[in-house]
Amino acid sequence: MEKTDHLIWSNYDIDYEDWRDDLEAEHPDMTEDERISLMYDINNDYLDDERCNLDIQLSRPILIIGDLGRWNGRVMGYKEIKSGNIKDCLYSDTDYSTWYVDKNGDLRCTAIHHDGTNYYLYRTYKDGVSDEQIENFKWKIYNGKATRADITRLTRRLGDEIGRVYGWEFPNYNFEKARARDDTAR
Repeated sequence: MEKTDHLIWSNYDIDYEDWRDDLEAEHPDMTEDERISLMYDINNDYLDDERCNLDIQLSRPILIIGDLGRWNGRVMGYKEIKSGNIKDCLYSDTDYSTWYVDKNGDLRCTAIHHDGTNYYLYRTYKDGVSDEQIENFKWKIYNGKATRADITRLTRRLGDEIGRVYGWEFPNYNFEKARARDDTAR
């Protein structure tokens, strides 16, 4: 995460010192270990709160584009969230997860697990994109051939909807200029 990114939720690198004063004041009879355990429980409850905040229904499914760290190296992959609801992006089966919206308005997640780190980009299909275009795009992702131009041509960012909940604004990005730049780089 960069300083310009907007944090939604994380269970990575939680610092007890940031919680100590409040937890000691509210739970003076607990041991430090009990307060640390409580800190993790409270933080996990905050994830449920964020799911409530981001109960935003989209008209199309959400596509997760993954750069996956596996025991045998990095691979690209994808998954769809058929519900099309942004709250359903906030689930992970990894040890640590950090969801945030980057400076360009893209919802992202850094997910750490025993084999490595996964990086997820969440987008939704644009209206009018055909099933054939979607299947061709998925093939490109799976084979590591998808470019940023492909992504922006067929999908749109989720940060605008998320930003309305939290009061965040993101710049209007000139996708046509980026597509032209990507096309000339080939």
